[in-house]
Amino acid sequence: MRLLNRRQTTLGIAAGAAVLLFITAIVGAAALALVLTATGTSQSQSPLFDGYIWRVARFTLFQAVASTLLSVVPAIALARAIARRPEFPGRRLLIQLLAVPLGLPPIVAALGIIEIWGRQGLLNDLLLSLGLPKPVSIYGLSGILLAHVFFNLPLAARLLLARLEEIPSEYWRNAGQLGLSQRQTFLLIEWPQIRGQIPGVAGLVLMLCVTSFTLVLLLGGGPRATTIEVAIYQSLRFDFDPPRAVVLALVQLSMTGALLAVLALVGRPQEEEPVYGRASRRYGRDSVGALLGDYGLIVIGGVFLLSPLLSVAAAGLASDLVRLAGEDIVLRAAVTSLAIGATAALISVAMAAVLINARSACLPLMRHSNVATAFRSGVGAISSLILLAPPIVLGAGWFVLLRGHTDIFGLAPVIIIVVNALMALPFVMRVMEPAHASHMARTGRLSASLGLTGARKFLLVDWPGLRTAFFLAAAFAMALSLGDLGAIALFGSQDVITLPYLLLQRMSSYRTDDAAGIALILGFVCLILMIIANSGRKPATGGL
Repeated sequence: MRLLNRRQTTLGIAAGAAVLLFITAIVGAAALALVLTATGTSQSQSPLFDGYIWRVARFTLFQAVASTLLSVVPAIALARAIARRPEFPGRRLLIQLLAVPLGLPPIVAALGIIEIWGRQGLLNDLLLSLGLPKPVSIYGLSGILLAHVFFNLPLAARLLLARLEEIPSEYWRNAGQLGLSQRQTFLLIEWPQIRGQIPGVAGLVLMLCVTSFTLVLLLGGGPRATTIEVAIYQSLRFDFDPPRAVVLALVQLSMTGALLAVLALVGRPQEEEPVYGRASRRYGRDSVGALLGDYGLIVIGGVFLLSPLLSVAAAGLASDLVRLAGEDIVLRAAVTSLAIGATAALISVAMAAVLINARSACLPLMRHSNVATAFRSGVGAISSLILLAPPIVLGAGWFVLLRGHTDIFGLAPVIIIVVNALMALPFVMRVMEPAHASHMARTGRLSASLGLTGARKFLLVDWPGLRTAFFLAAAFAMALSLGDLGAIALFGSQDVITLPYLLLQRMSSYRTDDAAGIALILGFVCLILMIIANSGRKPATGGL
């Protein structure tokens, strides 16, 4: 029985094609503007031969590779330690803590890292109290690496822990009966389980570090510690050098395209949804050294993740929150952030719903039509197209395209909303598509047999079954939009100001107390949204 009639199939595919065309036009217009501007620049004026560009490109790759190694290698040890200790107090809380950096705006995390590791941070206060003359400075490469590890080590640990939790309990029973040592257990059981996941995890972390903007902007140390995206921002907002920004954007597009191709070859890592806070029982006794080593890693990992969060909370609570809440600019920034975030989330969810419905409508046609197969694959690849152009590159393309033709900053809200909606789309689809597939498997045939179609089917069947996934995806998209600094950094002004942009201004003017208060407000709202987004991710086996 066909789940959709001919008219529904045609309308679904047509709507999906329209959304796909819109996304392609937004990304393609930005890319085309960059290419045309670059080719329109004479060779004598072109910055292609500027050594600064290649130095920035080399540093971008170097810091990304170094950050990946420093994130993935310790993540293996941390994931293994958590998996080996299934019953220590606070295990589920620690696993939930591993997800916190994913929902924390980078600018808030950067402020927390500065509070701990900065020149006036807790670590330097401790060192100075011990009489050490040279305090630690995190500005430059060391700060960038530290911040990337803070964000990406938990992500890698969760992905690897998910694979370790899938090891059948029979393996541990056999290991206990054979008396395998810890080294043998790792080589024969754990390593074969996670080694296939490591290339995908490393590729994902590498991609995130290459496209990192906010952390490098705040913690970079000048020209010697600048990535391509920060250089694009500086070229457009401070140097007023669009040709250089164009070439930098093209270099970034080439780099992200190559990384996406490599990531497609090695395979994406498995999603972290199977992490439930439980592990199979292991047999045999561990040595004292193994126990101390595992719990030492767990404590260090927990302190490393908690300390910046607690420092932001403490500094924010110590600030004058009542005064901040009464400032017109803070209220205006909060209202603007919420309006942009909510609008971007609704647009992203609506586009995802249309694309998912179009992919579903193509299924019965794939047996007889190569066009339907190609279209379904094209819709599925849309996330790669979006990831190819990070917000700062997409914004740079539209900055160059609109410059000289209209008031760029007058169109800032529209551009920021569209960019944020597109950036959230891959994540929204990952939340909504499995829910849609499960819903159709449960209700599709029954709805078709009853003749339910159109608005009636949506109100009676689809909305009750899918509204949770809709709200979760919207919360996730809104959290991403609220914490974004990429698009607003290019198009922000005194007329269009968001909480991350205001926080950046307060940090730049050394108004640290105000920055801490704004960071607390922004981080709290984003974390609440992420908790809402994760609360509905409850597979049949339960858990996080």
